[in-house]
Amino acid sequence: MQGQLVSGRYRLADAIGSGGMGRVWRAHDEVLHRAVAIKELTAALYVSESDLDRLLVRTRAEARAAARINHSAVVTVHDVLEHDGRPWIVMELVEGYSLADAVKESGRVEPTEAARIGLWVLRALRAAHSAGVLHRDVKPGNVLISEDGRVLLTDFGIAQIEGDTTITRTGEVVGSVDYLAPERIRGHDPGASSDLWALGATLYTAVEGRSPFRRTSPLGTMQAVVDEEPTEPQHAGPLGPVIAALLHKDPAGRPDAVAAEQMLAEAAEGRRPDTAQAYVPTRHGSYGHQGPHEQPRTGVTRPHQAAVTQVGPSAAPPKRRRRLRTAALVVALAAVIGAGAAVALQQFGTGSPGDPASVSSTPSASATPSDEGGQGVVPAGWERRNDPVGFSISLPKGWKRSVSIDQDGLRQVDYSPDKGKHLVRVAVDTAPDFRTSYEHMSNLEQRVSRLQDYKQLSLKEELFRDQPGARWEYTWNALAKDAPHYFPGPYRAIDVGYMDSNGTEYAIYAASPGDDWATTRKQFDWILRGFQEG
Repeated sequence: MQGQLVSGRYRLADAIGSGGMGRVWRAHDEVLHRAVAIKELTAALYVSESDLDRLLVRTRAEARAAARINHSAVVTVHDVLEHDGRPWIVMELVEGYSLADAVKESGRVEPTEAARIGLWVLRALRAAHSAGVLHRDVKPGNVLISEDGRVLLTDFGIAQIEGDTTITRTGEVVGSVDYLAPERIRGHDPGASSDLWALGATLYTAVEGRSPFRRTSPLGTMQAVVDEEPTEPQHAGPLGPVIAALLHKDPAGRPDAVAAEQMLAEAAEGRRPDTAQAYVPTRHGSYGHQGPHEQPRTGVTRPHQAAVTQVGPSAAPPKRRRRLRTAALVVALAAVIGAGAAVALQQFGTGSPGDPASVSSTPSASATPSDEGGQGVVPAGWERRNDPVGFSISLPKGWKRSVSIDQDGLRQVDYSPDKGKHLVRVAVDTAPDFRTSYEHMSNLEQRVSRLQDYKQLSLKEELFRDQPGARWEYTWNALAKDAPHYFPGPYRAIDVGYMDSNGTEYAIYAASPGDDWATTRKQFDWILRGFQEG
């Protein structure tokens, strides 16, 4: 698309950022002759018509929200337009890098610099809140640092505008799960203090190099946000008590924006804010371990999903991240946090499945391979899908695509005809945490084995096209309280993973109700035969 003219005005140059929901381009405005940034909503390529309408509404809301905020620390939105049937947002181009980039590059940010960054983000939030806008997705990736040191807050794509009718479905929670405040996970309406919580989590990530509540799955992360305290930061210096105050579980117990700004200003000068201690709750037991007065952890595993976006259980050493993909179906959120509403994880890097379609029949016996090597086969009624993550796969026509993970080198793509009842998942991890796929699957099984009536059918090492790999098959019983777009009853799954010669881990997974397994298993064989890297 490089060089393409968008809307007869904006000439695309090079891509400067991407994720599961979109791609950001550097572009040239040929009318005003200036450099701009354009966000292309690539998620629109994979959603149903009804979801596309909602995406367009959200995109316009982002532009409208940003336009209501007049502050030097908020990225300016110039225009919102439709091109090729998709929404595009034209924004101020910030030459620099994100806070997430800084953490990834350097490991962590010095406390006084993190406090300075946080101070400007807070000022941007104060301006937004004064304009009646909640950001609702404050995170390191949305904090930009220009080459001249300016700090800007961007991406009001899921902002909530006071007075507007909600553009999310009833019971839907939006935002990046690492930075969702506890009250939002419980289904309560967000307020300004929810943005301050996210700022606290962002600052923790900045100084520690890891998010405070990241677990091996989105559900585990949400459970940690609600029930657990973060491990005490070791590198926060004077910023430590400010972070602790902002991460108070009770929104009424957090400092307001005025008090937080004063604390951050003191921390930016290297002084430890004495007033912050008044907001820090008394803790029972040590950080990261269950104390005598803490609620017991449920230990519920979330099947059919994976870490969205970086560390393992709190008892694991912080230096070792566990970015595990997952297997099986989604356990109801109510079982973990006591909320009855379904949760849809709408975030940069997380999509939502499309509309249901009928399940394809068993591959036709008359199907013929498209090449002599047996790869690239497309049975009758199937089609080859060249996935932007970097692989191609043969699937029955009509299956919908969604991205369930896009972070830290781990990208996970789901295909389903019926919103997950029947599922094919492909994970590509360029920086795996395990030496072999067998080790990875063995670790996953420890979590999945908690499922109702879990039974391992096989778990063994094997070669996949002459590469070291593993195969894992199992069954379990999905409960009636599971998420509403899944179905109670016996389920079965198969997972094949391998490491290529460059150290990238690939995994191809399928699951379906037990009654449909004969068809699913035959389909999976076709899928394995047709799978290609690159």
